[in-house]
Amino acid sequence: MAETTGGEPDDGAAEVLDRPLPDGVRRRVVQIVSDGFGGLTVAELPVQLRQYARFAPNRRAKFAGNAMAAALETDPLFRQRIAEKLREAQPEIVGALDSGAPPPAADPLDVAAAAYVLRPPGWVKLVTAAGEEALRADAERADEESRAELERLREELAEARAHTRAETERLRTELESAKKESESLHRKLRGALSDVKRGEAALRKLQAETDTARAEGQTQLSAAESESRRLKTRLLEAEAALEATRKAAREGRSVEDMRVRLLLDTVLDAAQGLRRELALPPVSVRPAETVDAVEPGRMTPKDIAARALSENDPAILDQLLALPQAHLVVDGYNVTKTGYPQMPLEKQRLRLLGQLSQLAAQTGAEVTCVFDGAELAAPVLLAPPRGVRVLFSKAGVTADELIRQLVRAEPPGRPVIVVSTDREVADGIAKAGARPVASVVLLKRLSRG
Repeated sequence: MAETTGGEPDDGAAEVLDRPLPDGVRRRVVQIVSDGFGGLTVAELPVQLRQYARFAPNRRAKFAGNAMAAALETDPLFRQRIAEKLREAQPEIVGALDSGAPPPAADPLDVAAAAYVLRPPGWVKLVTAAGEEALRADAERADEESRAELERLREELAEARAHTRAETERLRTELESAKKESESLHRKLRGALSDVKRGEAALRKLQAETDTARAEGQTQLSAAESESRRLKTRLLEAEAALEATRKAAREGRSVEDMRVRLLLDTVLDAAQGLRRELALPPVSVRPAETVDAVEPGRMTPKDIAARALSENDPAILDQLLALPQAHLVVDGYNVTKTGYPQMPLEKQRLRLLGQLSQLAAQTGAEVTCVFDGAELAAPVLLAPPRGVRVLFSKAGVTADELIRQLVRAEPPGRPVIVVSTDREVADGIAKAGARPVASVVLLKRLSRG
């Protein structure tokens, strides 16, 4: 309620609100200040409001509302200036307030906001009445909204009940249908169980037949895999031969020319060696003298066999390497793992290659050392020693297969000696015309120096 100071005239400036300014009235007051704000110079504004001088009215009302309301309440000069701007903007409401009879058609909030700014006599009553009117209007609006919401909830409840009754009836119908379907399914299930038992018996019979067929198929598959491996080996050999042919063609000569020339050199060297070694006079032997028989006073084949060298005698290797154009092929890891398996692979290779280099220098034979490439974790950086050819098998090719390819690459008649204890390798190269020698024989020969 409005209060006046005792003993003073009924002046509106002396009246004071005994409660906070109603929100609706406060918003209208801030809008009035914001609208009149722009018509003032910066010097006419309170210091705390000068930073908002260039704001648009809406932004001023949003960001400077509290500051403007506080300045209007505490700065009478600023309030007077805003009141002058209000008189210019709303002359009808201002005139009605000055006459003490607000227009009945005006918005109570607008009237209260104008009275708060102008401070005519009785302005506190106008502001208080406007606040109460706004509260009453808000209460009526909230009551109407509550009644509308209640009516809506009642309608929704009625709809939900109707929907529930319909859904219940539908579910009851579906339950009856499900019961009938369940009875039908039970009958079908009993029939299906009988069919399953018959099917299980047929399945057991079929399983036995399948196991038999699988065993036969596995046997055929094993045979096919063996054949596939054999064909793959043949294919790799053919590819290697083709590559060798292409390489020889690029160098200007064919593989066959090379093989024939090498064989010819072998025959010529052998003939010259025999001529020098035997130093025989012109041939005087007759065909009849070539027939194998025992003549009086001569040794029998049994006596010769008794004087033959042992298979493990390294002298055999010396005799073989003394043949013209001899080619020594060594299964590297087979030899090293027979002689010094405790050493690392790298040191095994270096030790064997050093000894083979000495043997090549001593005998003059061609020496090739083959290692299995599958043993390598990375490419080997190795400088082959003088007189020794070092080869590693490619991926998917074993050292044994590479040795067989080397033997088949030689022309028939050239002495090829293969050092390996692998029985399969020995049998294979023996069929190709090479001479197998056990690894222990080579190790004995190398240890002799």
